[in-house]
Amino acid sequence: MAVPLSSTSEPEALAPSERDLEQLELELLLEAVYRRYGLDFRQYAQASLKRRLYRRVYAEGLQTLSQLQDRLLHDPPCMERLLVDLSINVTSMFRDPSFYVAFREKIVPTLRTYPFTRIWCAGCSTGEEVYSLAILLDEEGLYDKTRIYATDINEHVLQTAREGVFPLERMKQYTQNYIRGGGKGDFSEYYVAAYDSVRFARSLTENVVFALHNLAMDRSFNEFNAIVCRNVMIYFDKELQNHVHGLFHESLATFGILALGHKESIGFTRFADRYEEIDSDERIYRKVA
Repeated sequence: MAVPLSSTSEPEALAPSERDLEQLELELLLEAVYRRYGLDFRQYAQASLKRRLYRRVYAEGLQTLSQLQDRLLHDPPCMERLLVDLSINVTSMFRDPSFYVAFREKIVPTLRTYPFTRIWCAGCSTGEEVYSLAILLDEEGLYDKTRIYATDINEHVLQTAREGVFPLERMKQYTQNYIRGGGKGDFSEYYVAAYDSVRFARSLTENVVFALHNLAMDRSFNEFNAIVCRNVMIYFDKELQNHVHGLFHESLATFGILALGHKESIGFTRFADRYEEIDSDERIYRKVA
């Protein structure tokens, strides 16, 4: 028996027994997705996860998580649509400009000491952060000796990132972010406008490798001088956060830099004593052990 729901974007308040049934539906759906497609969302933070699942329930014209599970098992294109729902995070170019100021002032000097730099942008979504980093590194004279590895769980958003095409209407905000983030040039020089979109310069992705990678399931694939993973782990539960921190610690070179989002922290993980804090406000850390 499934729990019928309203057609709003959020399920109505449920009685205790109904909440238990909904939880069972959720757990069965996530287990089915894992066993059918090898994608593990079982340790994602449930509040955000349920919102996105119900968004897909209603978009498919369904009423319950059980109905969505049935469709996911028998209709792979539905899984592709759900993957888009689950993997697109709120992002923008030079989001949180103060982070980019700190990156220029506190990370760039360290990167200058290396003959070649590898940076992992984990959970890159549609690529705005990747292009922001590429612009910053270019302005600091480091781009030509840097390789950025931009990964995400979703091939659809990676393709968007590869294309570098974004709505023209966002450029005003992105330009303001760029200026506040310490930009040293004219932001409009990095893209060409056509109709209602802009395409960013191909040169910004010449040293970028876009690739599928699942933080919950895949292993380390290189050694990095810096890892940028901002506003991704807020969607994970504590156990998965610890797992990902272990992955990052394994992937960072000694004295490598870890940059997290404003709502994230290395504190309260088993790796806290293996980093020193570089910037407490911007959640920037250096691996020391």
